[in-house]
Amino acid sequence: MAQKTLIKNISIINEGILFVGDVLIENGLICRIGNVLDDTTDRVVDGTGKYLFPGIIDGQVHFREPGLTHKGDLHSESRAAVAGGVTSFIDMPNTQPNVLSMEILNEKYQLAASKSLANYGFFLGVNGDNLDYVIQLDTAKLLGVSDDGLYFTKKGNLLADNPDTMERLFANCKSIIAIHSEKEQIIEENENTYREIYGDDVPVELHPVIRSETACYEATKRAIDLANKHQARLHILHLTTEAETHLFRNDIPLEEKNITTEVSVHHLWFSDADYKRLGTLIKWNPAIKTEKDKNGLLRALLDDRIDLVTTDHAPHTLDEKQKKYFQAMSGAPIVQHSLNIMLEFYKQGRISLEKIAEKMCHNPAKLYRIEKRGFIREGYFADLVIVDPNASWTVSKENVLSKCGWSPLEGTVFQTQVTHTFVNGHLVFDRGHFDESQKGQALKTKENANGGDR
Repeated sequence: MAQKTLIKNISIINEGILFVGDVLIENGLICRIGNVLDDTTDRVVDGTGKYLFPGIIDGQVHFREPGLTHKGDLHSESRAAVAGGVTSFIDMPNTQPNVLSMEILNEKYQLAASKSLANYGFFLGVNGDNLDYVIQLDTAKLLGVSDDGLYFTKKGNLLADNPDTMERLFANCKSIIAIHSEKEQIIEENENTYREIYGDDVPVELHPVIRSETACYEATKRAIDLANKHQARLHILHLTTEAETHLFRNDIPLEEKNITTEVSVHHLWFSDADYKRLGTLIKWNPAIKTEKDKNGLLRALLDDRIDLVTTDHAPHTLDEKQKKYFQAMSGAPIVQHSLNIMLEFYKQGRISLEKIAEKMCHNPAKLYRIEKRGFIREGYFADLVIVDPNASWTVSKENVLSKCGWSPLEGTVFQTQVTHTFVNGHLVFDRGHFDESQKGQALKTKENANGGDR
């Protein structure tokens, strides 16, 4: 690893402003920002005509290890992540075994330490089975607890379906509680209705009708009401409906919010019109919904009712996806392309570069209280991404890096390209080439700055 790297003459996007300058990296940290004259650097990167973002922090991924590594693993998916400018991720608890204890959580941290090219954090899983265990922990030291994905393992595991369980958790948990917000009862009633009509051959176009706006809205409204009652820190994962956006505030800073939410990039990119073309390849839970919902989500992102952009990256094999509606797995790989998607919206004049940095870099660090990441600041870790704003390329099977080897974006032409990704000052991705000699680090929170006693 080069001990000192100088990025010269680059357009720096950080904290609401864009300016041309230099960034000096030394011993893994951002040493200096401005006009830097240093003849002792080991590497100089010419940033002329390019953008420099803080490293993307993806607050929701499913990297599948342990237990489901035929789909993806901590090495393969972090490799795809850094190629797309994602330098840190938070992984969900629905691996096998489910992450329902500190012992299993710490085992995942140990796995990531030896495999992940990006920085890593993990949610502790919570459901009715381990609720008593979770509320006895010092939860303030955790990045967060979540029920997301656990419904795949056992019906009835969603907190949104269990208000008594949710209320006990809200009353006792000091960390962020990140939930999958849909009412399974409504979904099951809709499933039964369409089974009577179509049997097992329900058209995938009915996915957003089955996993409906009502199922989402009612679950989110109830969760917010209970969280407000107990002043809990509630985070609604992967928001999908325009109706839900009106349940969130934008009149106070993120740091003062107890109730927060996010949008995943596929819910901004696709709409229900795309099911005809892509079928179960874009079957996600919650479902991709209407053009009205897609546009409403972007408006709420721009006016700060929605706080973060995530991916909900969830690789499955093509065989697992290309089944009939009820058998096809939900989720798809997208972490490699999230920044490209957002930059396409910039190219269309729909979002600013500064807002992209806020929602993908600054706000995840603020929300999860991550130490010294998410910003381009002197003394912070040098997690940095260089983007060429005028380098078109086409997504194809040949350049998809997720282990599952496919993407619902195949054939999409992006107008921007990630050229360099630095993780802790290490140039891990350089114009298509990887240097895997160093691994990422565990994300530390301000409550747990020394990284111990997770």
